Amino acid sequence: MTREKTVPGRVHIVGAGLAGLSAAARLCRAGKPVILYEAAQQAGGRCRSYDDSDLGCRLDNGNHLMVTGNLAAMAYIAEIGAASTVVTQDMAVYPFIDLRTGERWTVRPTEGRFPWWIFFPHRRVAGTRLRDYLAVLKMQRAGPDATVAQCFDPDAVLYRRLWSPLAIAVLNTEPVNASAQSLWSVFAETFGKGGAALHPVLPRLGLSETLVDPALAMLAQRGGEIRYGHRLRGLAYEGDRVSRLDFGKMQVDVAVEDDVILAVTPSVAADLLPDITAPDSFRAIVNAHYRCEDITGEPSFTGVIGGTAEWVFKKRGILSVTCSAAEALVDRPAEELAPLIWRDVAKVHGRDADKMPPWRIVKEKRATFAATPEQLRRRPGLKTACSNLWLAGDWVETGWPATIEGAIRSGFAAATAVAG
Repeated sequence: MTREKTVPGRVHIVGAGLAGLSAAARLCRAGKPVILYEAAQQAGGRCRSYDDSDLGCRLDNGNHLMVTGNLAAMAYIAEIGAASTVVTQDMAVYPFIDLRTGERWTVRPTEGRFPWWIFFPHRRVAGTRLRDYLAVLKMQRAGPDATVAQCFDPDAVLYRRLWSPLAIAVLNTEPVNASAQSLWSVFAETFGKGGAALHPVLPRLGLSETLVDPALAMLAQRGGEIRYGHRLRGLAYEGDRVSRLDFGKMQVDVAVEDDVILAVTPSVAADLLPDITAPDSFRAIVNAHYRCEDITGEPSFTGVIGGTAEWVFKKRGILSVTCSAAEALVDRPAEELAPLIWRDVAKVHGRDADKMPPWRIVKEKRATFAATPEQLRRRPGLKTACSNLWLAGDWVETGWPATIEGAIRSGFAAATAVAG
């Protein structure tokens, strides 16, 4: 076992997912010496890309849609110099298909804050009326225990074609259990600010090329350090501060002037800090990737109603599907899921359902914490009982659910607290 003393004044960040990376990036920009420790052999956590040898291409381990109203994510992309790696659509355009009826439509919010778009049938959800949209006011007034399903008529067209898929996509939780307040907070900062906040932002190549690699390059340029294969086993204390990080074979002393940001999963944080309360119920996500050589052009997406697939993303050489709140799917064999999901993809993109291309199924059984009222009450703040220890992660209280935006907000907040 070796013991290392660090340079005083450093910030030790444990976990190199987006929360840890965003905290490190902001601290490096502020001139703070930073060292990142990551248990895995790569950064990015649940938001990264990798080379799939079987498919012969690069895949994202999940699909993520950002919008211009995700202010923390947009700031992070700018700060790490990754603006050229994304495609930002000129307008807020959201295409949908209902597989039960074959109908296609496009939701086109107008740019200003006032929702003029709901007055025009060709801009709103197919089959809906102007007065249907007034139901959102009930969600605005919802109490802390209210669920999304309780705020709407479950038989309404707008619920099936907008509110339910929106809740599943944003909260990764079935609407009957998902927090109405949590969905409203996202709705208010996106739809509530008009189409200007809803322009889709998609990685031009992949998640790592946009959100991970530029951050690592910036950290290296500014003297930051990252150590892979370092799984934190425990913390030692002196008084009210963390004094040492235990990585098993490596012990790292934490100087009096040092700070520690714990940017790990809620389960790991609860093991390391038994006194904290953290979310302990989770939801799965299933992603399906299909190799299609003839897929070209800029990345895009389509929302799917009434199928197993929920969002189909068109990428270079890949059709990629996301199925959120996937408790009913995650334990089924990949060989069963691939053709089931492909049938939906074939309908969306006019392909032959009987000619499934090479595929890959990726499952995340604990993708995010369940965004239920009960679990939201278990989210801790970023401050701990230790004077030099802070929390970060999409599960920490940020006002946002477990999304890219939520993770980056937590990282920024921890960095601000450390920097004073």
